Amino acid sequence: MRNDAINVTTNEMYHLLDDAPVSRFHWLIVFTAGMGFFTYAYDIFIIGTATTLLTPIFHLDTTQLSVLDSVLPLAAIAGALIFGKFMDVVGRKKMYGIEAMLLAAGAILAALSWNFTSLLVFLIVIGIGIGGDVPTSGVVTSEYSGRRHRGRLVGAVFAMQGFGLVAGSAVASILIASGVPNEVSWRLMLGFGAVPAVSVIYLRRKIRETPRFTFGVRGDVQTTAETVRWAVGEYPAFGSVAGGVHDSMISATAGGASGSIPAGVRAKLTSRPFLLRLVGTAGTWFLVDIAYYGNSASSPLILKTLQPHGTLLSHTLILLAIFAVAALPGFWMAVWLMDRVGRKRIQLQGFLVMTVTFAAIALIPGVTRDVWMFVVLFAASFFFIEYGPNETTFVYGSEMFPTSVRGMGDGISASMGKFGAFLGGLCVPPLLRVAGVSGVMGAMAIVSLAGAMLTILALPEPKGQTLEQASAEMEFALETPR
Repeated sequence: MRNDAINVTTNEMYHLLDDAPVSRFHWLIVFTAGMGFFTYAYDIFIIGTATTLLTPIFHLDTTQLSVLDSVLPLAAIAGALIFGKFMDVVGRKKMYGIEAMLLAAGAILAALSWNFTSLLVFLIVIGIGIGGDVPTSGVVTSEYSGRRHRGRLVGAVFAMQGFGLVAGSAVASILIASGVPNEVSWRLMLGFGAVPAVSVIYLRRKIRETPRFTFGVRGDVQTTAETVRWAVGEYPAFGSVAGGVHDSMISATAGGASGSIPAGVRAKLTSRPFLLRLVGTAGTWFLVDIAYYGNSASSPLILKTLQPHGTLLSHTLILLAIFAVAALPGFWMAVWLMDRVGRKRIQLQGFLVMTVTFAAIALIPGVTRDVWMFVVLFAASFFFIEYGPNETTFVYGSEMFPTSVRGMGDGISASMGKFGAFLGGLCVPPLLRVAGVSGVMGAMAIVSLAGAMLTILALPEPKGQTLEQASAEMEFALETPR
């Protein structure tokens, strides 16, 4: 290693991060963060199948079944708010990895449940971990990403859900088809959720505090310089990686990052322009999750309504096909286009096509009597949910707010999404009984149209901007005395 030093201002250090090419380091961040979302999607899917098998074993009534199917997103509300708040107080690193521990411990304990109450408690643990993982993974990835690739990298974290959905339906199908007794199958289904979470706990604990937090909140110039070197030069946690500044010591001066809020000064989410942004990120996340989780959590019931004589295995295989052919490609199409087309346009396209497909199922005669016609339209809705707002709301939440309140802004947005997921999971089964599949899809069309309108009114386009520009931190900094 050379002994010479590169003396840069904090503003230049931000430029090093913003202009750095995508490297192995970034993809390791994506993997480390994304495995939480793999677990998240796996758990959300598998609980519906597991509780179906559990109903005669634990003698569950309709109310208990509804509570178990909806408790994960309800508990996630608390997790998102708690982790979002503490990320802004004690830092991203101190919180990162705790949510993965909760996911792993909750999955193992849930697999060992002995009655309804114990299963409910352990699912709440998983739900808190899910809620905590959403803002922490989003913010950590966003704060390490460059301006030209931030949408792709943050989106790729969320897109790991697609693999989790496929894995959940595949595991359920294999266990059911193999003839494993139901008393064992449901425990294996829930227990497997611990595997991906355990795989990244160590990596999450090794990630350094983000440089935007160390400088923007703590005002620690030297640590910020060391972390920038770690991120764009050498990587002690992961090994040496090419790209950026090599074999050099970076020292920094407190020259002030242009457009940064002075260290120790916190923005307020209730002030302009952040309140409108919060309404946009939280509101659209709330609306898409009503449609997404309402349909996905209740999809076995929807298929059972359409095909009352079909088996659980046949319905699980249909869902596996939908997730593999429609949902998974939708996730990665959004990742590919996020920094080309832009968040706002993709989100708007998704909401509008969701509106059309849900309305078609609700209004076209015969769709709800023809299983395969329904499946085609239902799959199309899943593609555009994943290509559109299910992906973009996660990216938006991680980049719309200044560093000092980014965790809380993202946490509130995520918690509103989980509240929407809770309402969708709770309300779809009774609505299905009262209004049928057409009634459910009609309601989802209205929800999707509202999401499109809110996207137009409340959200800007951050494509290609630095995180300070995208979050309006520069605008706030100009109004803040130093």
